[in-house]
Amino acid sequence: MSSKDIVEGARPIRMDLLEMRERLELARKGHDLLEEKRDALVMEFFDIIKEAQGIRKELEEKIEDAFESFLLAQILAGGNELASIADSVKESPQIETSKTNIMGVTVPVLEMEETVEKKFDERNYSPIETPPKVDEAASDFEEILKLVVKFAEIEENIRLLTEEIEKTKRRVNALEYNLIPKFENTVDYIEMKLDEMERESFFRLKRVKSKLER
Repeated sequence: MSSKDIVEGARPIRMDLLEMRERLELARKGHDLLEEKRDALVMEFFDIIKEAQGIRKELEEKIEDAFESFLLAQILAGGNELASIADSVKESPQIETSKTNIMGVTVPVLEMEETVEKKFDERNYSPIETPPKVDEAASDFEEILKLVVKFAEIEENIRLLTEEIEKTKRRVNALEYNLIPKFENTVDYIEMKLDEMERESFFRLKRVKSKLER
């Protein structure tokens, strides 16, 4: 066993042995807790991945439907009229941001205002004078906007969870392959040295007793 395999400065005395045993026990408990956290984060990660896949699929379908409605609206209303209708939309939807906690990881929460899906009389154009497909296309894109905001939130959550999982894995590995073996080696080293010192002391006392008896 080389000096690199044990804790630097460890002395072969009872006090250091007790300290190393305590540190070893704490390292093992910390390792177990971090493993539990890592496993819980991974489970949460896959749940969010599954949710992201569902939203991505829904978003792709909505985009396909929206562009189909848009093309039909363009044909029926004409490109210039559709551009004029688009220019009449002045307000941008508000997005509220907050934070929540997932297994100790602070992640963003994005919430679109409820009024993103407008009524007929809120779109600044007359539904009577425009083909129904125009309103259908507008409604489709409003739904897409809500899905895009939700997808952005989930993508950021995935990124943050990935970083935390990697960080937790590094800590687990550092304990499992570095600190815990070093503490174990140090405990074994001190115990071995103490046993040697005890045997040497025993033999010295035995020689002294033998001399005294002679």
